[in-house]
Amino acid sequence: MRPFDYERATDAADAVARAASRPEAVFLAGGTNLVDHLKLGLVEPELLVDISHLPLAAIEQEPDGTLDIGANVRNADLAAHPAVRRSHPLLSRALLSGASGQLRNLATTGGNLLQRTRCVYFQDVTTPCNKRSPGSGCSALGGHTEQHAIFGASQQCIAVHPSDMAVALAALDAQVSLLGPEGVTSMPVTELHRLPGDSPERDTVLDRGQLITGVRIPPPPAGARHTYRKVRERSSFAFALISLAAEMVVEDGVIASARLALGGVAHKPWRARRAEEVLHGAPAITETFTAAAKAELEQARPLEGNAFKVPMARAMIVAALKELAVETT
Repeated sequence: MRPFDYERATDAADAVARAASRPEAVFLAGGTNLVDHLKLGLVEPELLVDISHLPLAAIEQEPDGTLDIGANVRNADLAAHPAVRRSHPLLSRALLSGASGQLRNLATTGGNLLQRTRCVYFQDVTTPCNKRSPGSGCSALGGHTEQHAIFGASQQCIAVHPSDMAVALAALDAQVSLLGPEGVTSMPVTELHRLPGDSPERDTVLDRGQLITGVRIPPPPAGARHTYRKVRERSSFAFALISLAAEMVVEDGVIASARLALGGVAHKPWRARRAEEVLHGAPAITETFTAAAKAELEQARPLEGNAFKVPMARAMIVAALKELAVETT
């Protein structure tokens, strides 16, 4: 392991200043992803800025129902919080479907959003990987691709983002609150992560020194029903082959609104906008759900090893929407 400096930030602004001053600085919160990468030799930062103790661990619900979640809120606490379970049960279900209880007790909201791919080639330093070493090549192309992307991949990288929580937040129209050298800002969760393009080493659009300070989730629409589904190779503590966060409002048999996001299919949580367009204003029947799934999956570009993800995603979308439609009748 390469030697590194360790500094304990006094507050969020101090953390940003320390990280921005060093080109290879990283933030340390729960460390459930970062420490593994240090051990494997995937990252060699020159500075760790410890933010784990900063007062960013509150969960507060505003009068209008908006939920404010601090970046240091532990995944276990977020999943169990009464306001989350009451207003956004799909977020709780997503969190509980990922990792072990021990990891959820340590992993943070901000860290969960920023966790890196579990591509086996990225984690194996003996193989070429453009994400780990730009320009070295992508070993997954022509290799084992069962876990890899069917949307938005490039010739530089076909890895997928691993977070269950991020998929749920994408479907809930959550906003990420940020503090950087230029001040306070925010952005939709759907814009935080990026597709690989020619720069797969960049997972997000964040600039150097930008710190996630929290997440804001707007109140759910009246009458909304939610679900989170996940298909994985084993039932316990495995990353998604396909996951789906879905919310739908049905009024008098017609879909008033629908929000869907897929996981395990792209370099970022994949908001299913085309499916949503088909659903909005249409009758809540199986034919509509099938048409929505078809519209979304027409843009899929699977590889030989993961072509099964297309019919799997189609079946998952239709089944989830039928579940939500039955609940509203």
